[in-house]
Amino acid sequence: MVYPSSSVTNAQWALLEPLLRTPGNTTGGGGRPEKHCRRLVLDAIFYLVRGGIAWRQLPAEFPPATTVYAIFVRWVRAGVWQHIHDVLRDQVRVRGDRHPLPSAAIIDSQSVRGADTVPRSSRGFDAGKKINGRKRHIAVDTNGLLLAVVVTMASIQDRDGANRLLSVLRAHCSTISLVWADGGYAGRLIDWSKKVLALTVQVVKRADDIKGFKVLPRRWVVERTFAWISKHRRCVRDYETRPDHHEAMIYIAMIATMSRRRARTA
Repeated sequence: MVYPSSSVTNAQWALLEPLLRTPGNTTGGGGRPEKHCRRLVLDAIFYLVRGGIAWRQLPAEFPPATTVYAIFVRWVRAGVWQHIHDVLRDQVRVRGDRHPLPSAAIIDSQSVRGADTVPRSSRGFDAGKKINGRKRHIAVDTNGLLLAVVVTMASIQDRDGANRLLSVLRAHCSTISLVWADGGYAGRLIDWSKKVLALTVQVVKRADDIKGFKVLPRRWVVERTFAWISKHRRCVRDYETRPDHHEAMIYIAMIATMSRRRARTA
């Protein structure tokens, strides 16, 4: 059965299949042949992320839920999701006449409520937003494409979470030299980033005389990325027992978004 909002199209599959790891039994690594079609497994994961359902609620036409979950976890540990995402992001940038390696980024954070499946050891309370759960810190390029994501307790301050986020950003994108952020990142983070990571953090402040909603330069880009991610119901709330699984869900949401965009323009 085809689900229009989540099923992988032929054009998408042509983009995604070469990015998946080659099965071990075909490379002399041993093991049994894969029992289920990879495209069907990917369909199941996209369906779950878009619909926000539990693993055991996957429709019967997909492979068994325990099998799909095991493959999801295996690919998380092997870094498959981030690899697919990063290759697609570079392709989208090139198609937009941009260099694949960005030179600037925008950072922000978003607290999301944690379900009862989120253990107490990895969740916290965001007093400002009145949210009990986790906080996702993301860095995006000037087009809103994801560069790095870090998931922490919601009780972690933005500046403290940004230390880890910017370290991950520097490790994956050595060409970044300028980072825009909101007023919550002002203070010691600016000096630390300059001295330790050679990153210039520029704070985009909101004018005191502005009332109501106002689109702020640069900052609206990362807010739009949060909107893209939140179209996938599995990311609206945190259901994952591990923070790295929630990070993978964000990568999958962006993979689905970018692969559909690339498939339409291919």
